Amino acid sequence: MGFFDFGRKEKVVDWSKKYNPEKENLHEENTSTEKEENMVDIPGSEDKRKKFAKRITDMTEKLEELSNQIYHLQQRIELIERKLNIGTKFE
Repeated sequence: MGFFDFGRKEKVVDWSKKYNPEKENLHEENTSTEKEENMVDIPGSEDKRKKFAKRITDMTEKLEELSNQIYHLQQRIELIERKLNIGTKFE
């Protein structure tokens, strides 16, 4: 007697669908070769990659610029708070 299927020595076979290993292997090989051919045959895929890379670099530059602006605004606010004695800390 095995609790939680420990010590179970029977193998479970799924008969719900037909199984043909040769057919399955052929299908996998055909789909992988079709995918490789599709990737090569796409016209302008290199141009699309370059445009995408350019867009990403532009976005990162814009984000860096905006983060720098936010940092400078924070510095200005801290300076104004120090001059007006607004930012007093309770210690």
